[in-house]
Amino acid sequence: MPQFAVLIYAQDSAHAVDASDADLAVPDAHGRALAESRALRAAYAFTPRHLARSIRAAGVTEGPFLDDRSVVAGIYVIDAPTWDDALMIAGTNPQVALGGGVEVRLIHSGGVVKS
Repeated sequence: MPQFAVLIYAQDSAHAVDASDADLAVPDAHGRALAESRALRAAYAFTPRHLARSIRAAGVTEGPFLDDRSVVAGIYVIDAPTWDDALMIAGTNPQVALGGGVEVRLIHSGGVVKS
């Protein structure tokens, strides 16, 4: 079955190092719903933008690679039989209703690397 990456765009990540259960209630509920649907294969929540480091030829800088009003707050991988199904699943992400959004990308190749 095809796999799709869903990149979550928001003003910042809700997953601060000191985030409370209340801070994470909405994204965690969405993650549980995706897991229960059996479409979810992997999920990663990123910490807020101020903790990012970017590397360019000139060296390392603090902050996200692109200075924009939105950043990638997290990513998850889903199984979906078609693009329409993937878009339907991704469209349930809470950031869509909260003013952010998601980007859906068909995964070409890759997987977990075992050491």
